[in-house]
Amino acid sequence: MADFADTRVSLAGTGVVRGIAQTAVSSGACLVKIGGIVVTARAASGLTVAAGNLLFLVRSASTYTVFAVVPPAPTTTPTPPPPADSTPVDTGDTPPAPKPTVRTGTLTCVPTATACYRDGSWRSDGDPTNSFDLYQGRYGGSSYGRNTGVAFYGSKPHTLSGATCTKATVQIKRLSAGDYAARAATLRLVSQTSRPGGAPTLNESTSGPSLTIGSSTTFTLPVSWGQALIDGTRGGIGISVSSDDPYIHLAGRGSWSAAFTVTISWRRTSS
Repeated sequence: MADFADTRVSLAGTGVVRGIAQTAVSSGACLVKIGGIVVTARAASGLTVAAGNLLFLVRSASTYTVFAVVPPAPTTTPTPPPPADSTPVDTGDTPPAPKPTVRTGTLTCVPTATACYRDGSWRSDGDPTNSFDLYQGRYGGSSYGRNTGVAFYGSKPHTLSGATCTKATVQIKRLSAGDYAARAATLRLVSQTSRPGGAPTLNESTSGPSLTIGSSTTFTLPVSWGQALIDGTRGGIGISVSSDDPYIHLAGRGSWSAAFTVTISWRRTSS
C-alpha cells in the first residue's frame, strides 16, 4: 500500500490534519498514519472506517480524533446549474401580462391661419386673409352673403397620431358686431388643415359658449373633436349658421394672439 508521502507534514500547532487509516475502528479507536507516524486515534461515534481510507482528524494536545472519512473522487462531472438567462422551468402557471406603460401630456395648437369665407371667396377687406377675424351669419341689411369663419391648425395636432384624446379646449373672444346680448356661435369641425381655394368643408357642429361683446373664455370641446384633430380626419374649427342670425364676430389671430388656440390633453399606452 502506498504510504501517501504527500501527507507527511509537520504536526506542530495544527488543528485539523489528514491521515491514512491503517485499521478499522475497534473499541472506538483505530490506527492512523499521519505524516509517516502511526498513531492511535479516537473515532467519532457511528463513524465507519476501513483500512486505506483517507481521514480528517482533529488534534487536541496529543489526542487525535477522526471526525470524517474523505469520500473518493467523483466518477462523473456534476451538472452545472442553468445560466441565469435560461428559460425557466414550466410550472404550468401562466405568467401575468407585463404592466403597460402609460404616458400623458398636453399639446397646444396655435392656428396657422384664421380666415373668413363670404360670397365665394376669402375676405381680405380688413385684416390679411390668413389673419382675418371669424364671422358667422349676415350683417343686418347687408347685400353681402353669409359669413363662415375658420381657424386652421396645419399638421401639429397629427403629431400625436396614435394617442387618445382625453380633453380638448379652445380659447374664444367675442368682438363688437351684432347686438350686445350674450350670443353663442355655432362651432363646426372643418376638414381642411389649411385655407383651401374654395369654400371650407363643414362637418360636425356644437353650440359654442355664450359671450357678451368683449368677453373671452376657454371652452371645452367634445373629446371626439380633439381625437379627430389628432387622427387627421379634421383640420380646423369654424363658426357658421345656415341663417342670417345670430351675426357674431369672434377674434382671429390678427386681433388676439390667443384666438382659437386649441389645447389637447392626451394619453398613450404602450406594452
